[in-house]
Amino acid sequence: MDIEDKKTYLDKWFEYLQSQICKQFEKIEKDSKSSKKFISNDWYKDNQAGGGTYKILSNGKIFDKVGVNKSTVSGIFSKKFRKKIPGAEKNGKYWASGISVVAHMKNPKIPAMHFNTRFIVTSKSWFGGGIDLTPSHKDKKEEKYFHSKLKIVCKENRKNYNKYKAWCDRYFFLPHRNEKRGIGGIFFDYENKNWEKNFKFVRDVGMTFIKVSENIIKRKINLKYNDNDKEMQLLKRGRYVEFNLLYDRGTKFGLNSGGNTKAILMSLPPKAKW
Repeated sequence: MDIEDKKTYLDKWFEYLQSQICKQFEKIEKDSKSSKKFISNDWYKDNQAGGGTYKILSNGKIFDKVGVNKSTVSGIFSKKFRKKIPGAEKNGKYWASGISVVAHMKNPKIPAMHFNTRFIVTSKSWFGGGIDLTPSHKDKKEEKYFHSKLKIVCKENRKNYNKYKAWCDRYFFLPHRNEKRGIGGIFFDYENKNWEKNFKFVRDVGMTFIKVSENIIKRKINLKYNDNDKEMQLLKRGRYVEFNLLYDRGTKFGLNSGGNTKAILMSLPPKAKW
C-alpha cells in the first residue's frame, strides 16, 4: 500500500470515528431526557489544502461542552516551526489527519475526558495519540478501571503500556505549578515501524475510548453534587486551560499548520476559575 492509499484510509477512519463518538454522546444526552445535539461546523484551508469539521454539543444535561474535531490538512510549515517536526526540516511539507475529543461534564463528579489520534506525513510518517482523564474529585475505583482498560488495549496490540503511561504522566504536567493535570492515561507518538499494526492499534484505541467514556459517565450520571463540588471542578478546569494554551502539542501544531482557530480551541471549557 503506498502513502496515498494510507492517507485515504486514515482520512475515512477518522471521519467514521467522529460520527460514532457523536452518536454515542447524543444517545447519552437523549437517555437523560435532553434534546441537545451536536452543531456541525465545516472549515477549509486556502489553496485546496484540506480542512475539517468540528462538532460542538453545549449546555446539555450531561455535557457542559463536548467538542469532536476531525481534520485533514496539508501545506508547508514555517521555517521556524519545521525544525520541530521530524522529516519536515528540508522543505517543510506535511500532510496530517486526526481526530480530537474533549468533554467537560455538567456533573463535577464525572471527570473531563480527552482523546486524540493522528497520522502525520512529512518525508517520514507516523501515528500518535492518547487518552487521559482529568477528574476534580478522587475516585480510586474509577482510576483503576480506566487504566485497566488501557492496559488491555495495549497488551492486545503488543504495545508497551508502562512506557505510554509514563509518557502521558510526563506530558500532561504543568511545570509552573509542579502538578499533574489529571490521573493520566496513555500517550504515544512517532509510531512508524509497522503501519498495518499501528493502524489497528489506533482503531482499537478509538473504540476503547467510546466504551470507557460511556461506562464512566453512566456510572456517575445520577450522583448528587453541591456548590463546593462545582467550585472544585471550575478550578480544575483552570488548570486544563493553562495546559492547553501553554504546552499542548496539538494546539501548537494546529495553529502552525493553518488550522481553524475555533476548532483548535474547542478544548476550552465554557466556564473556569482561577
